Amino acid sequence: MDVLRPTLIRIGGRVYRKNLIQEQAYQREEEEDFCTGPSDCADEPCDAFVVEETEKGFQCRVEVPSPLYKYIIGKKGETKKRLETETRTSISIPKPGVEGEIVITGQHRSGVISARTRIDVLLDSFRKKQPFTHFLSIALNQPAIQEKFLQFKEEVLEKCSKDHGVSSSLFQNPAKLHLTLGTLVLLNEQEIQKACDLLQRCKEDFVDQIAGGKPLTVEVSGVEYMNDDPAMTDVLYAKVHMKDGSDRLQVIADQLVERFVASGLMLKEWDRVKLHATVMNTVFRKDPSAEERNNTMTGKSSFKERESFNGRNILKLFENFYFGEVQLDSVRLSQRFSSDASGYYATSGQLTF
Repeated sequence: MDVLRPTLIRIGGRVYRKNLIQEQAYQREEEEDFCTGPSDCADEPCDAFVVEETEKGFQCRVEVPSPLYKYIIGKKGETKKRLETETRTSISIPKPGVEGEIVITGQHRSGVISARTRIDVLLDSFRKKQPFTHFLSIALNQPAIQEKFLQFKEEVLEKCSKDHGVSSSLFQNPAKLHLTLGTLVLLNEQEIQKACDLLQRCKEDFVDQIAGGKPLTVEVSGVEYMNDDPAMTDVLYAKVHMKDGSDRLQVIADQLVERFVASGLMLKEWDRVKLHATVMNTVFRKDPSAEERNNTMTGKSSFKERESFNGRNILKLFENFYFGEVQLDSVRLSQRFSSDASGYYATSGQLTF
């Protein structure tokens, strides 16, 4: 890490510097320990979060999804013991699997604040390691689009099946054709509800105004590839653009992601959302239910295991393939690895235009 440009972590509207620390490796991730110096964060501002004064001193409550408890406890409870010793606090954690609040108590306000800050930084670090559970999507699985997609698949296999790596297993499930705006890690019902509530606020704050209170008409036309060499393609996608030539869909997508990033529910991956509908993906070769992440740098190991395909002929023959025109009327909070009655992803919440 460049000491002159340390990693910055945004928590609760504040920005913290992530100091370089020595980590001890354990075989299992859930047993990783948290090590920090005794003076870190001790001078944190008192208004970063609510600290209550009690008869015995001070306390602070923090809502933490139960899957993350293990990271605060650490191997054989070592992380929790160290935090308590170095901040002179007591940390009460609910039983595994029971949703609730972690309560930090101590005789000194500064100690409680220090413990809370360290827990926030610790949780932020481990949350980033969790696989995403939900994503903001716009469905493109209308019957007319599905029909044209199946035509595209049939013609590609007819004309390009002899090209290296091209097979029927690469193609997207037509019922799950979609645009991915951004991915989220939502670990309990409270976080899912928070995301649903934010979607509705976005509708009221800017989406209705930009969309004009009616569906957006888009055209799905042409194909493009993700990586540098078309002979070694991993993802082939269909391009999407507004029929009226405006950038309203792009503006809505960018502002939604910006709002979700600011809330802490989503990590910032790109300056702008790349509007694309995946039609072929090498991750489908081994797992037809897999979904790609917007950030192709994430999960490098899985990309190494991929068998790329030669997409040159596909790009040449189908460069302007027309998948059709469609009315977009909602943004959904979709659940990964799921299906509803229509075959699309199960929806936890949605914003309608």
